[in-house]
Amino acid sequence: MQRVRRVLVAASTVVAVVAVVAGSAAAVPGRGGGAPGPAGLQEKLDGLVAEGAVGALVEVRDGRQVWRGTSGVAERDTARAVPARGRFRIGSITKTFVATVVLQLVGEGRLRLDDPVEAWLPRAVPDGRRITVRHLLGHTSGLYDYKRTLTVPPDPAFLDYRHRTWTPEEQIARAAAHPPTSTRPGTVYAYSNTGYLLLGRIIEQATGRPYAQEIGRRILRPLRLHATSLPGTYPRIHGAHPRGYVPIEQEGGGTRLVDFTEMNPSLFGASGEMISTARDLDRFLAALLGGRLLPDRLLAEMRAPAVPERAYGLGLAWKETACGSTVYGNDGDAMTYQSWSFTTPDLRRHVTVALTPDHRADLDDSVDALLDAAFCG
Repeated sequence: MQRVRRVLVAASTVVAVVAVVAGSAAAVPGRGGGAPGPAGLQEKLDGLVAEGAVGALVEVRDGRQVWRGTSGVAERDTARAVPARGRFRIGSITKTFVATVVLQLVGEGRLRLDDPVEAWLPRAVPDGRRITVRHLLGHTSGLYDYKRTLTVPPDPAFLDYRHRTWTPEEQIARAAAHPPTSTRPGTVYAYSNTGYLLLGRIIEQATGRPYAQEIGRRILRPLRLHATSLPGTYPRIHGAHPRGYVPIEQEGGGTRLVDFTEMNPSLFGASGEMISTARDLDRFLAALLGGRLLPDRLLAEMRAPAVPERAYGLGLAWKETACGSTVYGNDGDAMTYQSWSFTTPDLRRHVTVALTPDHRADLDDSVDALLDAAFCG
């Protein structure tokens, strides 16, 4: 799911514990390329934890040089360090994988960007004859976001979702019961997770296989992204990983952080269920932007703004850095985990940041500053 700017108050204070991982003295980003050394990045990473994270990690790849840093703890009330190569839920970065498969199917002639939703999923949503695959990819469908129909933290009822299995049809129907955010598909950008649930179903209709299988056989296995998975309804995260928390209201007032690491990811489905690592996300973006997964014409479609003046194309986002360069990738919010993964167009430098928020503050601006430091120096 997309990150949203919000400030939630947690009941506890986090004590930072620093752990820096570097391959060698030579494994410092930016020698000759302008990025700061480990000390500057580590300071900003520590600042994230001091401001509002239980733990955080960053990986910077500059050519063959790699620097990894961590700060905070992997689990509250322990001194366990955040695993620098650990796994985390990537939220809406999942959308870039889904969009890549959709565009591959377009390249194979199995569907078209201008196909109406109604052609693939009859009666799934109102106005399905005017809403196209392109609109779903670029968040211009006008469909209500199913996430807005859910109980969310700090409401204690959110904890009931831990073991609940959702179907995409159920979530889509919840969204379709609400008026659209726009009655003119293709003209207004309004972020909607509902669109990607529909795209997951369209992949299944076009291939005869679940979207998770298609992502696995088309992307994960060819690129050897062995630490990346689509867990479906499986609640746990395999391998080393930090634990994630949500703020929940207490009867006497205030909130407390509740461990929500184990949860049924069907809550997110094709809009945000995936688990990955910084290394795998770097490899995926390098392959995607390097033309290994899509032909040039479809990669160009992916990078074109869905609407003018919006830094979002077809499942791919971009941002302007402080030094005036554009970097491509995406960010994700899985409630208990937040992540950002971007790369320069020349594929020279990749930066991935992941953290487990403690929900005391909105960290977007501080993460942007860290990304600027990593990309610009």
